[in-house]
Amino acid sequence: MLPSDCLAQSSGTLSPSAQRGVVLARTYCARCHSIDKVSPSPITIAPAFRDLHKLYPLERLEEALAEGLVTGHPTMPEFRFAPDQIGDFLNFLKSLD
Repeated sequence: MLPSDCLAQSSGTLSPSAQRGVVLARTYCARCHSIDKVSPSPITIAPAFRDLHKLYPLERLEEALAEGLVTGHPTMPEFRFAPDQIGDFLNFLKSLD
């Protein structure tokens, strides 16, 4: 079983908000970051999402997502989430803990 299969199977137990967060992560982040509990990030310098809470307090991440992340790592595009997307994304991150 592939790590992405584990995420797909576990998404049935996620809240609707966290499930929307998974979609955001797959759409905007999975090219560089690991978005599951086991696989390495495709780009080595991009932290795995399961470790983000160890690197950044979620409150700071919430603020950064609202104001726009400029450069988390050199190849990261600049983007900004809408308020409802921020909640969904953070609920997804919490589900990885």
